[in-house]
Amino acid sequence: MRFVPQFTDGQEFPHALGKVICVGRNYADHAKELDNPVPSEPLLFIKPATSVVDLTKPLDPPFSRGDVHYEVELALLVGERLTHATQDEAERAIAGIGLAMDLTLRDVQTKLKEKGHPWEIAKAFDGACPLSPFLPLSRVPNWNALAFTLEIDGEERQHGEGADMIFAIPTLVAEMSRHFTLEPGDVILTGTPAGVGELPRGASLRLTLTGGLEIVTSVVE
Repeated sequence: MRFVPQFTDGQEFPHALGKVICVGRNYADHAKELDNPVPSEPLLFIKPATSVVDLTKPLDPPFSRGDVHYEVELALLVGERLTHATQDEAERAIAGIGLAMDLTLRDVQTKLKEKGHPWEIAKAFDGACPLSPFLPLSRVPNWNALAFTLEIDGEERQHGEGADMIFAIPTLVAEMSRHFTLEPGDVILTGTPAGVGELPRGASLRLTLTGGLEIVTSVVE
């Protein structure tokens, strides 16, 4: 059964989940902490729908394959078909905002990068994209004012703000639509701020987003 995006009011989105389009290094501080250059254009990649799981349920990533790193991100739910969209069209097409975790098999990714190989198996595995319910949008929000946090066992590890993105949301979504047609039910991850690290087994997680979204979840032992 395919994952169906949900809104925080309990309503189901009328389309099944599609692809998840992601951007790497959209916060300068995060690029620097991984010793990566700050990009001059968005670095895009895709996670399949099969990578998505419910963020409100305990996370059970494949720890047997090496270190699993967390990256919390603002998630956007696409509500209209977009192709070669303008920035105005792009931001008006967003039906909801939520939170996601871009889980990464960091040991696997490092080995693949060293060999110059693609690294989808480190980013697109089953369970690699825990996703929250979405706050429904009735109008375009102030993207710069959005802020989100991740706490692990009561300690804040990540804090992101829309104003700190290298590529602002309207620019980012429009650019994505130049390369991939966006369909209702697709989800966009907008990049992670500094503070990424290893996901501890048995940890308690708390995630918050401007607008009243709060998710409390955990990681399996």
